[in-house]
Amino acid sequence: MTDIIDIHTHVISPDTARYPLAPLGGKQSDWSHAHPTTAEELVAALNEGGVAKAAVVQASTAYGFDNSYAAWSVAAFPDRFTGVFSMDMFAPDAPRVFDHWVAAGLTGLRLFTTGTTQPGQAGWLADPRTFPIWERAEAAALPVCIQMRPEGIDQLLILLDRFRRVPVILDHLARVDLSDGAPYRNAGWLFALADRPNVVLKLTSRTVREASTGASRPEDFFPRLVATFGADRIAWGSNFPAEPGPMSRILAAARDSLSCLSETDRATIFAGTARRLYPALAGEPAHA
Repeated sequence: MTDIIDIHTHVISPDTARYPLAPLGGKQSDWSHAHPTTAEELVAALNEGGVAKAAVVQASTAYGFDNSYAAWSVAAFPDRFTGVFSMDMFAPDAPRVFDHWVAAGLTGLRLFTTGTTQPGQAGWLADPRTFPIWERAEAAALPVCIQMRPEGIDQLLILLDRFRRVPVILDHLARVDLSDGAPYRNAGWLFALADRPNVVLKLTSRTVREASTGASRPEDFFPRLVATFGADRIAWGSNFPAEPGPMSRILAAARDSLSCLSETDRATIFAGTARRLYPALAGEPAHA
């Protein structure tokens, strides 16, 4: 299996004049300050790890809603990247902003409702004022990934039921707690989402670690996850460089953790689902 696609990477420019820092929550994340990675460096990291293509996800803890550097990166390396933008869902000109970033070549939207600079779960996820943007995403067949916590599941269900044609990607499996181990009663709320066909799970380095935390074992959790959702609703993301590299280490850890799955399921998780979610990542890169 050589075709690897990473749906969760970040880029940070050293040029703060052209790309000024404006982190959500007012405090830059430690990772983006300590080991920023340019678009060129991300390409080198992908090459080092044997990763063909990647989705560049807006670094909200560095740039907030200004997706300019992510858009530049996609334009500079269209054979390697697509981009996932973030935006203020309550801005008066939100529809125009959505259209602007889509026109700039970004093919996914990310909603940041928790994270290193905003540790709680924001309460606005299913606010009806955001629905016009969801409607635009639905019309454009644009996937929406959500950085969230389990506390937001009730709001998530409202969106899943209202916007059934929008692929909704849960970053880090919505930070599920796996430490109780099989049969994973603490993750019951996650498995219950399988009956919403528009839910997609982003299996990241955080998930790989959680699967070996406490009483959990990868060989218990991942087959259960695939049996419940299907591999075609699960996609791998490194979270590089928030997850320290090198990329080869990150990928090796994921491969080892998923070695309990069939080759077909692993190929789907490491590439097939990504191609369906982001058609811009399909096809062979010009420079692998």
